[in-house]
Amino acid sequence: MMHRLSRRSVSATLRAATIRYRIAVASPISSSTPITDSAVGSDNNTRWYSAINGGKCNTARHSAHLNLKSGLFLGSRYESTAAASDSANLPQPPAEKYEYQAEVSRLMDLIVNSLYSNKEVFLRELISNASDALDKLRYLSVTDPQLLKDAVDLNIRIQTDKDNGIITITDSGIGMTRQELVDCLGTIAQSGTAKFLKAVKESKDAGTDNNLIGQFGVGFYSAFLVSDKVVVSTKSPKSDRQYVWEGEANASSFTIREETNPENLIPRGTRLTLYLKHDEKGFAHPERIQKLVKNYSQFVSFPIYTWQEKGITKEVEVDEDPVEANEANQDEKVEKKKKTKKVVERFWDWELANETQPIWLRNPKEVTTEEYNEFYKKTFNEYSDPLASSHFTTEGEVEFRSVLYVPAVSPMGRDDIINSKTKNIRLYVKRVFISDDFDGELFPRYLSFVKGVVDSNDLPLNVSREILQESRIVRIMRKRLVRKAFDMILGISLSENKGDYETFWENFGKHLKLGCIEDRENHKRLAPLLRFFSSQSEDEMISLDEYVENMKPEQKDIYYIAADSVSSARNAPFLERLLEKDLEVLYLVDPIDEVAIQNLKSYKEKNFVDISKEDLDLGDKNEEKENVIKEAFGKTCDWIKKRLGEKVANVQISNRLSSSPCVLVSGKFGWSANMERLMKAQTVGDTSTLEFMKGRRVFEINPEHPIIGELNAAFKSNPDDEDALRAIDLLYDAALVSSGYTPDNPAQLSGKIYEMMGMAISGKWSTSDVQHPVPPHTETLEAEVVEPVEAGGQK
Repeated sequence: MMHRLSRRSVSATLRAATIRYRIAVASPISSSTPITDSAVGSDNNTRWYSAINGGKCNTARHSAHLNLKSGLFLGSRYESTAAASDSANLPQPPAEKYEYQAEVSRLMDLIVNSLYSNKEVFLRELISNASDALDKLRYLSVTDPQLLKDAVDLNIRIQTDKDNGIITITDSGIGMTRQELVDCLGTIAQSGTAKFLKAVKESKDAGTDNNLIGQFGVGFYSAFLVSDKVVVSTKSPKSDRQYVWEGEANASSFTIREETNPENLIPRGTRLTLYLKHDEKGFAHPERIQKLVKNYSQFVSFPIYTWQEKGITKEVEVDEDPVEANEANQDEKVEKKKKTKKVVERFWDWELANETQPIWLRNPKEVTTEEYNEFYKKTFNEYSDPLASSHFTTEGEVEFRSVLYVPAVSPMGRDDIINSKTKNIRLYVKRVFISDDFDGELFPRYLSFVKGVVDSNDLPLNVSREILQESRIVRIMRKRLVRKAFDMILGISLSENKGDYETFWENFGKHLKLGCIEDRENHKRLAPLLRFFSSQSEDEMISLDEYVENMKPEQKDIYYIAADSVSSARNAPFLERLLEKDLEVLYLVDPIDEVAIQNLKSYKEKNFVDISKEDLDLGDKNEEKENVIKEAFGKTCDWIKKRLGEKVANVQISNRLSSSPCVLVSGKFGWSANMERLMKAQTVGDTSTLEFMKGRRVFEINPEHPIIGELNAAFKSNPDDEDALRAIDLLYDAALVSSGYTPDNPAQLSGKIYEMMGMAISGKWSTSDVQHPVPPHTETLEAEVVEPVEAGGQK
């Protein structure tokens, strides 16, 4: 049954639904209150609003959620739409604005337990806050020197009580007034440093440089990562009173009171007292604090002192034994000597924890090589000097300072070529250590051996300041760091001391070859750094530039062969004609070499050519001679192909052989013999891919060799001769081995060799009359003479 509605009825109903929606939104929503979708508006572009997220939904998609008890919309779809269109002309009630509210204890729990992944960063954050307070004071004291009258020294002091699990951090910075305590510590995510920076930028004197660190307004709350309770006692030079802020973990409120105990008064600054959780009391050990300061904050521009136990060795007198004293008195001639022993006297005192100065902030012209080397050894715990260093400052769109090093030796295990997550690059933001755990953000995997520090004032970090966000700025930084790293390596290669680059290549040559595979953009920088053995330099590696200089005038390509050793490459049959023509061939003896060269493709407009593959062009083609040879041996090639069947794709006349009868070359786009060997050795190799890539092999014969000449004669005289056919099989197997391939059936190959050896040496050293030796110790019997007798008994 169809229900027809009047326009007035529909409009009234929609207005009632709208009022119900506004009441639902205006009412407070608790986590246990059930929320349903409500309808708002009724024009052709009707939208559905959710009281939970305020998001817009398509009407057609969510119309199923309507549940009006009167069933008013069961009639015609077109009439309902017309009614909705009419109601759009009615005046809408004014929208009411509400501000977001937050459950403070829940928000604090998220900040403390979800924002930071490493608990030990609490000390970094609190020291950074103290450094900012000192920086603010130093900046303001330029115009108001009276701010420094109470305490001239600007420093940070950290004292621990490991028995009670208490850490106290005191700075002599700007301090806070009562209102600033409420604003800065009582308002989550409000950064006093950010507010101060904004005021500085808006002032007329904003030309001065500053080193303020904070920016998010949540660093202070990292104290609750390890603390149950935090007490902040602070004295601002703007106020005559000292105030104490006190808050507890998982609490939604805090207290502020005036400090009345004279023993707790400080002249100026802030003192944070952390009461550690039971499981985190290990942070209260002085040695742990010292280590964290050196790791995260050793380059903060203000001195940081930690309360450390020290010892002084002293000599003290020892009481004499009464028996020995009586013996000494009896012998008056013996000179008496007081007995002493060494004891260590323990005491507590302040120790400077950040004595190492950030070398990257100095002018490179003023830093000596010894200072660079010393900084390298201290920062990265190395015992040997680096091969090279680069100190530079980048300005413009991205500003940062950096000092990079090329180590002299590779790390133990050499697994960093596989694992890109090394700790070789230390990232600082305003001299505060952020992270050394990167996965290719600043350096690609093949340059993971480069060590150094990078310091910037405006890196895109996440709120916890632990993760470097991927952005355009990071990509620009990466390009510039990679470029500087290449400049360093190139400097080593051009050095007069060739031994330095030999050392570098021995340790990190594989990394650069990996770069040829992974980094197409830097091929031009990588190629001049590569080194290989060659047919004309088997003892000393040469560069591609040296190869190009030694090329023949008519030579168009760079020739190479891949093998498992220099000896195997030298004796490969593929080189015979090239060596006769005095053409140099690169030996690729490292497993990664062949893939690296294939990715380079060319160098200085000269293509890389694998001499073990088909269609080798040596630039000496003689079409007349080739036609004559093809006419003489063309049918023999077809005969050999028929015998070998699917083992080879084709049989051709070779232009690369001179002394060998034949060779097996791989297809132009397939794997070489060396690559096939490597792929077979892979643990997780794909058998189907292996069969596909090794499928095309070309059998090349040398028409000038006597064996091929005999086979040609055999074909013409008796192509079905079994000996000739067996000779073809053996020739193929021999070519398989000499070309670097692995025989499918080594036992069968051995049997063929033994058979041919038997035929070759049969009867060569032996005769048919064999003299058997007489057995020893045998008696010689005399023969009996018998007279001939005639028949009938007569002689």
